[in-house]
Amino acid sequence: MEVNTRAPVVASSEIVVGASPEVVWAVLSDVDGWPDWNPGVKTASMDGLLTVGTSFRWRAGSMMINSVMREIDTPRTIGWSGQTLRLPAIHVYRIEPCADGSLVRTTESWDGLLAVLFKKALTRYLQRSLDAGLEYLKVESESRTAGQKS
Repeated sequence: MEVNTRAPVVASSEIVVGASPEVVWAVLSDVDGWPDWNPGVKTASMDGLLTVGTSFRWRAGSMMINSVMREIDTPRTIGWSGQTLRLPAIHVYRIEPCADGSLVRTTESWDGLLAVLFKKALTRYLQRSLDAGLEYLKVESESRTAGQKS
């Protein structure tokens, strides 16, 4: 699964996390638990098991987002498509083992008229959101790893 690289709004970010891909995956794949570690996510609810085609709803800030899982490759890739404010979005996380734990890359694209009209502002907003989300993911994953070593 790939984001729409031709979309008006595209952002990506990456971070090294001091936790195994399995731990990072456990944090990311628990959609209902996103609000517990990511303050940017106010609510999240998955409509079934984590499988391709499962829908979920979540609130990021003031936006309610309806999403559908599109790719699941445990513990390497999780991706979904969604829509809010008539902005079709595609979001993908890729997790790779590395010497220090896991390299996590995330990419997202937004399409639609609003993305065209407000390209610059929305790109900045999305980039900040991805960067912050990865920092929160790092803290949570490393916290769980530290808890396993105790």
